[in-house]
Amino acid sequence: MAGKELPKSRLGTIVFPLLLFLVFVMCALFLILIGGRVYENINNRSELTYEKDIAFSYIANKVRQADEAGAVSLTDVDGVQVLTLKQNIEDTSYVTQIYYRDGSLWELFADQNSGLSIGDGNQILECKEITMDMEDHLLHLKSEGETGSQLFISLRSKGAADE
Repeated sequence: MAGKELPKSRLGTIVFPLLLFLVFVMCALFLILIGGRVYENINNRSELTYEKDIAFSYIANKVRQADEAGAVSLTDVDGVQVLTLKQNIEDTSYVTQIYYRDGSLWELFADQNSGLSIGDGNQILECKEITMDMEDHLLHLKSEGETGSQLFISLRSKGAADE
């Protein structure tokens, strides 16, 4: 009796459901793998967009706070574009310098005659490269990288042109 084989019809009723279950499990695994990759891509894009948006918002808010006649200018210091924002506090002139260097956005706030340079600034945010350009009363910020974009800030005071 040990050598008896199952009839073919009975073998088909066992093998077919097992194969169907195996196909279902394989499809479920592939869906999980594909979903994981989609999630990872979305998360990476969100992170890049976050960096750019935060950097642009930070610079825009600083410029809006300092938007007075002759207070906003763009200069080149040792090959680095520096956004210079001047302000007077209790008869003392202060300068805020915002610039991109070494993969980060930096800021230096100091007395105008302090002798500090851009090497003495504080790191604000690691981000992709940001370039700045100013023409007349329009400040142009541009972010490099995969999600590169740009922002134009119109100076109400017309910047250095009002002096």
